[in-house]
Amino acid sequence: MHLAERIAAFQRFCGPDLTRTVAGLEAALQGATAVDIQTLLGGTEATDDAIAGAGELKRIAGQLYVAIHALGILLCLPHLLEPGETVGYVSLGAGNTGRAFDLETDRRIAEFKFIQWRGGSESIRQNALFKDFFLLAEHATRKRKYIYVLETERPLRFLNGRRALRSVLKDAPLAAAFRDKYGDRYERVRDYFQPRQGEVTIQDISGLLPGLGGVPADDDASG
Repeated sequence: MHLAERIAAFQRFCGPDLTRTVAGLEAALQGATAVDIQTLLGGTEATDDAIAGAGELKRIAGQLYVAIHALGILLCLPHLLEPGETVGYVSLGAGNTGRAFDLETDRRIAEFKFIQWRGGSESIRQNALFKDFFLLAEHATRKRKYIYVLETERPLRFLNGRRALRSVLKDAPLAAAFRDKYGDRYERVRDYFQPRQGEVTIQDISGLLPGLGGVPADDDASG
């Protein structure tokens, strides 16, 4: 069966409201025997094709963040680069894949964060953002430094906030590098950020990627 047919079978099982579908099946299964269940299945979209479709989507989902990262950078670059600016390297895979940053040109270094901030507990996104800011701010270069994000309000609120640095520095190599350089000089995120906020431009690129407007805020630190 083709991928599209398997996914269609999965969508038929889900129906317009998967929660309602599942609740209906749970109610129908109360008191059922094996024979009853086999009969019930015959009248539903719970098929081998449906679970195969779910499996295919799960496999595809594992590649989504890499694809979003690659596509996002590719679609942004023509709008971000200045006339005559040339790319030294670009890291299209999620994570820097051996490169220092996502992008280095003859004029700038940059990181891209293709995640939505939705409020609530966002510690993983915050930790990743602080890591990017620290690495850019501390990097010795005369080039301009950027973090490109899908909004600036909540990232900047975090960077100007009172969250304890000890709770942010969860990455062991990052924590060691930070402590080696600054010891216990800084207690809060804002204590480190505010003296350096002019060194790294945090820029909203959501207008360049309208297709990402509905992407959920999954806890993915690599994008």
